[in-house]
Amino acid sequence: MLNEDLSREYQAIIAYIVYSQVIKGAEYTDIARELEKHAGEELAHAIKIAKQIDYLGGSPVVVPKPVKTSEDPVVMLQADLENERVTVANYRQRIRQAEAMGEFALSEALREIIVQEQDHEIDLASALGIDVPLPGIAGKTPGKKG
Repeated sequence: MLNEDLSREYQAIIAYIVYSQVIKGAEYTDIARELEKHAGEELAHAIKIAKQIDYLGGSPVVVPKPVKTSEDPVVMLQADLENERVTVANYRQRIRQAEAMGEFALSEALREIIVQEQDHEIDLASALGIDVPLPGIAGKTPGKKG
């Protein structure tokens, strides 16, 4: 399951790099800069996950999950938000699994990652002008703020 998480981190790195460069318009300047920052944070997450996989005797995967592309910046930001929502839900599950196995170092590494992933959710929801989606509710569309 950690390899699935690693594939999702690769996906996030690619998406944030591409989206930060192709999102155009004055209203997206600050958002694009934030997405570049997110790409670096996701790379750090991938390294931590790969290190844990190796420690546990596995081999880190090398293939990312598919990256959704669009000409519409809102569609790209929504795709990022959904990916972050899924990532947070998976890391919550992974933390419970690690603790059940007595792998407390893994649990702590995942806790550090999940804090940043939740910050990414907040940033993306704010950029979209919506509330952060509730955790673990697949397919639920977040409502507009207001």
